Amino acid sequence: MRKSLLALTAAAFGIGTTEFIIMGLLPQLAEDFHVSIPKAGTLVSGYALSVTIGSPLVAVALGKMDRRKALLILMSLFTGGNALCALAPGFGLLLGARILTALCHGSFFGIASVLAANLVPKNERAQAIALMFSGLTLANILGVPAGTALGLAFGWRAAFWALVPIGVIAITLLIALVPSQIPEPTHLLQELRDVMKLPVQLVLALSTLSSVAMFCVLTYIAPILEFVTHLSPSVVTWVLVIFGIGITFGNLLGGWLSDRNQMAVILVGMGLLILTFLLMPTAAPFRIPAIASVFLWGFIHFAAAAPFQARIVEKANSPNLASVLNQSAFNFGNAIGASLGGIALTHGLTYRHLPYVSAGIATLALCVAFTARHVDRNEVAEAI
Repeated sequence: MRKSLLALTAAAFGIGTTEFIIMGLLPQLAEDFHVSIPKAGTLVSGYALSVTIGSPLVAVALGKMDRRKALLILMSLFTGGNALCALAPGFGLLLGARILTALCHGSFFGIASVLAANLVPKNERAQAIALMFSGLTLANILGVPAGTALGLAFGWRAAFWALVPIGVIAITLLIALVPSQIPEPTHLLQELRDVMKLPVQLVLALSTLSSVAMFCVLTYIAPILEFVTHLSPSVVTWVLVIFGIGITFGNLLGGWLSDRNQMAVILVGMGLLILTFLLMPTAAPFRIPAIASVFLWGFIHFAAAAPFQARIVEKANSPNLASVLNQSAFNFGNAIGASLGGIALTHGLTYRHLPYVSAGIATLALCVAFTARHVDRNEVAEAI
């Protein structure tokens, strides 16, 4: 079972690298295709929107298929999409290839979460899903910096070509190590009814608000560190690696703790996250405190959010569509968070004080978490 989870983790590493690598290559891409950097930024927003809108449709199409076979189709799409990115002769075709590649993102993590949960005993589900998602967090530590360096040294196309063998390795591992798993027979209307249940909607709200809070600051973390903390761009890169280490360990710890007391992890984690956001403006002007606060933020944020995917698998009787929609919720929150941060800055808020906006969003998430706990207690009382 551990080998199966490692195969899923390897695939998640490749997908995570593909999602985030584009950010470090935007200036090169803009220059090569003779477009502005904001227009090149549509490669990021287009990917996120494709995950948000397209992934549920792909999940529905693959819903009755053996889960291992579905994952193999998605990783083949991932591999072919990255090859098309590397070959794209124009910006429009590159954007289309990115959108195509993104279709595998939410569907993969949604289906793989259900598969991972079914590979282990019920009291280890959150840990199994967190281990699989550690591939996504490790991408921020290893894959993105290495891919960006490769792109800067040999051109952005080299970075996309390097993702193709990662896809091939992931496909090989899935074939060799992951068992077949036929989903329980369900109908689309049944899955839609499951998604509309209040406990599932509350998880989706938590995922969205958590992501909004994160990307409201993360989108602008480079200028915060450069203009407020006065770090050089090269040092900022290493701070982002430190952030990646924080989210990796936070994700694993949050998964382990969630199998012991899921709601306590969410409530305490959200409370600590609000406190961290409130302290960040005070720490921002000072190098060591600023770097420490970035690590602490990543650690707490992913520890608090680690239970979300396991929770939605638990709350939905037919978890396939709900699990994929949770990934859509995360990416929807990414887009809202980036936009909200931009609006706040446009209307006079400084980079230093941007975390206060995230603290407000995290407070809303905490209110949703308390509501979810109340619903849980009512369900237990009704069962008794």
